Amino acid sequence: MAPVALVSIIEDDESVREAIESLIRSMGWAVLTFDSADAFLNSGAVSRTQCIISDVTMPGMSGIEMHAKLLVQGSAPPTIFITAYPTAWDESVALANGALAYLEKPVDSSIIIEKVRQAIGTP
Repeated sequence: MAPVALVSIIEDDESVREAIESLIRSMGWAVLTFDSADAFLNSGAVSRTQCIISDVTMPGMSGIEMHAKLLVQGSAPPTIFITAYPTAWDESVALANGALAYLEKPVDSSIIIEKVRQAIGTP
């Protein structure tokens, strides 16, 4: 049996983080949650993560800055950005850097599931 896919959620809003965590767990995937980009980058979980769901606007490093840092380090897992403050600039940067999606909050749970499935290669 293949190992369970690990999805890392980086979101500073606890209620949003917990809601997405619950959704991902309900699909049978493993989940780690972080309240900041720095917490994720320092966790040691980057290499095991198969999909990132990250807020864009957070205290400290933004999700887009974190993704760019991962790319510079050589590898960024497929990344789904979510934001309450969408801008054309952020969206263009995120997608140009290879993000899987740039979604406005509140995000439809079926879209998150579809994008995670796309990222980890399961039907």
